[in-house]
Amino acid sequence: MSTKNKIVLGILSLLGIVCLGYFILWPADYIIRFQAPALPGTINQTLKTWNSANPNAKAIEQDGSILSLRQEFQFSDSTHVYQWNLDQVHDSLTDVKVYINDPKHRISNRLSNLFSSDTDLKKRAKKTVLDFYDKLVEHKNSFKVEIIGEVEMPTTYTAYVESKSKQYSKAAQMMRQLPLLEGFVVENEIELKGYPFIEITKWDRAQDSIHLRFGYPVVRNEKLIVHPEIKYKRFFGKKALKAVFNGNYINSDRAWYALLNYAEKNGIEVEETPIEIFHNNPNYGGNSMRWKAEIFMPIKEKE
Repeated sequence: MSTKNKIVLGILSLLGIVCLGYFILWPADYIIRFQAPALPGTINQTLKTWNSANPNAKAIEQDGSILSLRQEFQFSDSTHVYQWNLDQVHDSLTDVKVYINDPKHRISNRLSNLFSSDTDLKKRAKKTVLDFYDKLVEHKNSFKVEIIGEVEMPTTYTAYVESKSKQYSKAAQMMRQLPLLEGFVVENEIELKGYPFIEITKWDRAQDSIHLRFGYPVVRNEKLIVHPEIKYKRFFGKKALKAVFNGNYINSDRAWYALLNYAEKNGIEVEETPIEIFHNNPNYGGNSMRWKAEIFMPIKEKE
C-alpha cells in the first residue's frame, strides 16, 4: 500500500472513529450548562414541583442521590429525556448540567447540529430550562433561611399524630391531620405548652418520603384522654443545629438542606431527623415572609 493510500485510510479511520463517538457514544444530543443560586436540595425539590405542574412531563426519576435526576417530556411523536446533574460550588451556588436526548431521533438531531446552531430540539430545550431557571429564582426569593448554630433543645411532653407522606406533601399532610388534633385538644380541654411542631422520624431522600409526627407540646397530667390515633411522648432535650425559616411552610424543608450543608462544612455529625416548630397559623393568611419556623437538626451523641 502506497504512502498516499495509507494517509487516506488513516484519515477515513479517524473520521469513522469521530463519527462513531459523536453519533453513538456522545452522551447527549444537546447539553446546557448554567449556575443556579441555590443548594442542590432546593434545586431538587423545586424541579420536582415544577415538573408536576407540566402536562407534558412524566414523574421524575431519582436513583439514590439528590444530585442526579431524570426527567421525561412527551411532545407529539418525540420523547425528550433530560438528565440533570447537580454539583454544589458553595453555600448559595450550584453548577447544573442538563443532558438532553431524543432517543427516537438521535441520528437526525446530531446530524442537524452539524449544520445549524438553533435546531428545534435546541430551541425547545433552551425554553424549557430557562422556564425552570426563572421558577427557581422566583422560588428562592420567596423564603429566607438563617443559620443560628448549635443549641440545646428543651425537654417537653407532646401529643401527636403519626403519618407518612412524600417530602413535598409535608404541609398538606399536616393540614389533613390538623382538624383531628385541634378538635381533640379543644374538646378535652388539654392545656398546650407551646407551638405546633413536626418531628421527622425517617427521611428517605432517595425516595422523597418521610415519616412524621405532627403535634403540640402539652401539660402532662393523669387526665389525658386515650385516643386510637393520638399518642403521647416525652421528648427529651438534646443538642441540635438550629435555623430560622421565614416563608411559606410548604418550603420549610429548604432549611433542612441548609443545616446539612452547615453540618458538613463544620464537621458536625447529625441525625437526619429534623424538627420544625411553627410560630404562625397559615390559615390567618398574611405575608408569608413574616411567618416564622424554628428548624432543628439533632446532633449525634458521642459514644
